[in-house]
Amino acid sequence: MYKDFYIEVNSQQRNHDGERISGDVFLYRYIKEEDRVIAVLSDGMGHGVKANILATLTATMAMNFTIEHKEVDTIAEIIMNTLPVCSERKISYSTFTIIDIESSGKTNILEYDNPSTIILKGSDVFDPSWKKVVLEKGKNAGKVLKTCSFHPSKEDRIIFCSDGVAQSGMGSEMFPFGWGRDEVASYAASLVRGEASISAKTLSGKIVTMAHKNDSYKAKDDISCATIYFRDPRKLLICSGPPYEKDKDRELAEKVKNYNGKVILCGGTTADIVARELNKTIVDELIFEDPDLPPESFIDGIDLVTEGILTLQKVNEILKSYNNSVRLGKGPADKIVRLVMESDEIHFIIGTRINIAHQDPTLPVELEIRRTVIKRIARLLEEKWLKKVSFEYI
Repeated sequence: MYKDFYIEVNSQQRNHDGERISGDVFLYRYIKEEDRVIAVLSDGMGHGVKANILATLTATMAMNFTIEHKEVDTIAEIIMNTLPVCSERKISYSTFTIIDIESSGKTNILEYDNPSTIILKGSDVFDPSWKKVVLEKGKNAGKVLKTCSFHPSKEDRIIFCSDGVAQSGMGSEMFPFGWGRDEVASYAASLVRGEASISAKTLSGKIVTMAHKNDSYKAKDDISCATIYFRDPRKLLICSGPPYEKDKDRELAEKVKNYNGKVILCGGTTADIVARELNKTIVDELIFEDPDLPPESFIDGIDLVTEGILTLQKVNEILKSYNNSVRLGKGPADKIVRLVMESDEIHFIIGTRINIAHQDPTLPVELEIRRTVIKRIARLLEEKWLKKVSFEYI
């Protein structure tokens, strides 16, 4: 059943040798109201800032028109007629690949001049039978786009890349005409054969690294590869705060014990309750890996035990600026971010009892802070990282 899938999306890039900005742009969004995932990769002509502007303009338009359910030829026509024309070559040029995954699972792909999208079913290359769309009017009449639709199964992958991948190594002894789309597909299939559950991030990264190697580690173009991977979700439970009624303590502990996935407890009282109810011992760590936060503790069978509100606030701060190239430290908040990034479905259980440790005239504030911080974390996870987030108050 399609609804049981998690859709992992990730892209890796390497700039043209000597450039500080990529001329390829990758965008993706999860449209929560429609349960749709849209991903776009655009490659602007040339490299550097000018290419980046063309690609950004193209990718943004492609994303917005796809969200509005515009017809494929309309999307293509508007994009291609809007792009500024290059003063020297008299062409406006930016390629694009648009992947639109509907809530039913039906996946629509539209591409213009990028290397043909690779679809892997397990480690077998699948041909979805492409159709051609020929533009009929305007200055781009006669230009040809390709489109296809298919229904993915679990363990399918969609891999799409820019010319920097397919044309890498061009002129070398090994690849006089470039690496080529079919060789890229064979390499991707061999990686999946070697590691059946290879993540979207790792697969994209290995393809980009190999293309860079083909260019003798001096990229002759911007190199970008994106992967969409349909797989079983990895689940994470985060509990923070004691239950409102003391007689719900047992219920909280049972939820933790029976959860099918990894578990984080945020907050001393929360950890005390779970340890007491499950008859386990808390072992406190005395090494401060993060000077801003109390150290983590250990409970047998629980993946991570940390302090509560301060740690969650730090998690929110880290997530605001987190991306593929950020190196996480060893502190409790960094460990939460690492576990969150490795998970797909994150379920929060938020206790609603006011913490006695925070007893002062502004009592309800602590609960509000907890809820607000968790909501901020959840919004970042949904919008920026396509995670599925759910809440439960106890």
